[in-house]
Amino acid sequence: MDSPAFDLAFEPAYGQAVPVVSGVERVTVNNPGPFTFFGTNSYIVGSSSVAVIDPGPEDEAHFQALMAALAGRAVTHIVVSHTHRDHSPLSRRLQAATGAVTVGQGPHRPARPLRDGEINPFSESSDLSFMPDIAIGDGEMIAGDGWLLRALLTPGHTANHAAFALEGREILFSGDHVMAWSTSIVAPPDGSMADYMESLEKLIARDDRLLLPGHGGPVTEPASFLRALKAHRLKREQAVLARIRAGDRGIAEMVKAIYRDTDPKLHGAAALSVLAHIEDLLERGEIAADGPPSLAASYRPA
Repeated sequence: MDSPAFDLAFEPAYGQAVPVVSGVERVTVNNPGPFTFFGTNSYIVGSSSVAVIDPGPEDEAHFQALMAALAGRAVTHIVVSHTHRDHSPLSRRLQAATGAVTVGQGPHRPARPLRDGEINPFSESSDLSFMPDIAIGDGEMIAGDGWLLRALLTPGHTANHAAFALEGREILFSGDHVMAWSTSIVAPPDGSMADYMESLEKLIARDDRLLLPGHGGPVTEPASFLRALKAHRLKREQAVLARIRAGDRGIAEMVKAIYRDTDPKLHGAAALSVLAHIEDLLERGEIAADGPPSLAASYRPA
């Protein structure tokens, strides 16, 4: 299946503040993994008065690296793209050390209510304690010395995901919504494929020249990359629909066919992605299910 031209070249430079563009530095947490790539990127925006975007997990070495990079500068805002534990928990300690206000779309919540007997597979990955001082709305802005950030609400990966545009620079901090190294995980009930695709359209309609994601390196050609991401998701949707029309009834057998070239260790996440597509297809009347949609349910053509 065709995919966007993913870029796996990245030097995390753990413990160091790496200049990305004028007025923006990146400090990467040493928390590599199958879902975090080389680790979570924290960004410092500004010069004498700065915002920190996605402070990261509770990690002593990363906290010290951030504090060293911030020495002599006032931190006015701590901005959180979403409330997964690799992005938001260090906000509490950083706020205590700097007095900055926290900014985010809102506390963690699922994209839809849990169904009877359903367990959220990503509950342990969610930071349920984060409550922003400023619950920012779509298009609202925060400002500092020489910088202006505009919030773009981009639900899909999580219900409370937000990207932040650096106004006047055509730069977007895209969090986990769009990354150069991989597609974003969309896993119900935390995530919603319908929301994700709508948020993707919002970015396609923009004219950014650079996306700075929560993991990995920048997206340097956003227009073509975003279109390829959309095409990839639509092809995945069609693959799910084709498997159901071919007679597959369970998600497990769909995953074996659609993700046959994917590491089996990632098949659990792949199953949740298939479920996200199935929920969207059900909502649109493309398929039917025997009971509420779930990983164990049976599906058939509408």
